Amino acid sequence: MIPDLARININDYSYNLPGDKIAKYPLPNRDESRLLIHKTDVLTGDIFSKLHDHLPANSLLVLNNTKVIYARLFFRKHTGAVVEIFCLEPVEPHTEVQIAFQQKGWAIWKCMVGNARRWKDGALTEHYIQHDCRISLRAEKLKKTGDTFLVKLSWAPEHLTLSEILERLGKIPLPPYLNREAVDSDKVQYQTVFALNEGSVAAPTAGLHFTEHVFNSLAEKNIHHDFVTLHVGAGTFKPVGSTGIENHIMHTEQVSINKQLIKNLIRNQGKIIAVGTTSVRTLESLYWWGIKLNNNPDAPFIIHQWDPYSDENKTVADMNDALENVLQYFRTNNLHQVTGSTQLMILPGYRFRVINGMVTNFHQPGSTLLLLIAAWLGDEWKKVYEYALNNQFRFLSYGDACLFL
Repeated sequence: MIPDLARININDYSYNLPGDKIAKYPLPNRDESRLLIHKTDVLTGDIFSKLHDHLPANSLLVLNNTKVIYARLFFRKHTGAVVEIFCLEPVEPHTEVQIAFQQKGWAIWKCMVGNARRWKDGALTEHYIQHDCRISLRAEKLKKTGDTFLVKLSWAPEHLTLSEILERLGKIPLPPYLNREAVDSDKVQYQTVFALNEGSVAAPTAGLHFTEHVFNSLAEKNIHHDFVTLHVGAGTFKPVGSTGIENHIMHTEQVSINKQLIKNLIRNQGKIIAVGTTSVRTLESLYWWGIKLNNNPDAPFIIHQWDPYSDENKTVADMNDALENVLQYFRTNNLHQVTGSTQLMILPGYRFRVINGMVTNFHQPGSTLLLLIAAWLGDEWKKVYEYALNNQFRFLSYGDACLFL
């Protein structure tokens, strides 16, 4: 495990975040958010639409094209009590997210259940009329697993896919710290303009600032972009508890990457800018997969929390060698896309192998996201966040952005 783990005190990665600094709603125009730039220990500011002025020419931006699902389902019992079922990840008959959403008739998912004490036994049912179509939805609680439940959902008409059921009946899952119910505009504003692959229960928020205008401005400066898919789980909001970092269980998230991305990363080595912490973790996970492939050419794309710090992964390899191993895996298995998972936890002291900068938002105190930022900035993160707090930057998911180079 990490040699200096005991020295990392989560209390050193906290700060006072007043409620009025949290952006409850997005700006009307995404790219008018403010942009804080940290480069060679110098802090400056601009607006996000001018991102192209601050990136090195010929950079490669890597964004997360996951799409937020309408993961919150509500059932009213005959007593009047409302039970919320928050769909987290598929269990049966498919665990791969993209396939699971095409399931028809029934599915079993791992879920969080709000007001669970009011749902002791029996199935919950709701009936809806939408566009002259009568839809019935049934939820059956199978068993408890820690702080979640396995829930069997079944519906009629059976020709509808789970994706269609959630889109018609579910609500978008805003972060709990917004402390408000979702409104119609959130269905658009809490998705990136390039969202493609359904599966997240939280948006990759750094991507929310991008617009067609921003992409066009980047292209004019010969700044290209590519995509990864990491389906963001609810665990992203889980704070590191008082028991310490060594006892924190990092959430596992499903990842999909394609062969062309690996080629682009190799071609653009030294000029790779990750958009969002999810993209950071995905790209760095690719390096560690490459290290595993060096030892075992058939190693699956599964990265565990402490893999970068274990003795068996101490193989010295530069980014190019590691990613060539990944590319060879694609070739050997005649694949164009690979789905895997990552539980990677990036802590202060971590050495970044793939990325050369990042675009991100301002993150919660005491979170694994802030630990990742501190891993990149060192103690400078305190200076950055103090500057943002003193200069009226907006924080968290609907807030402003940072560029770290």
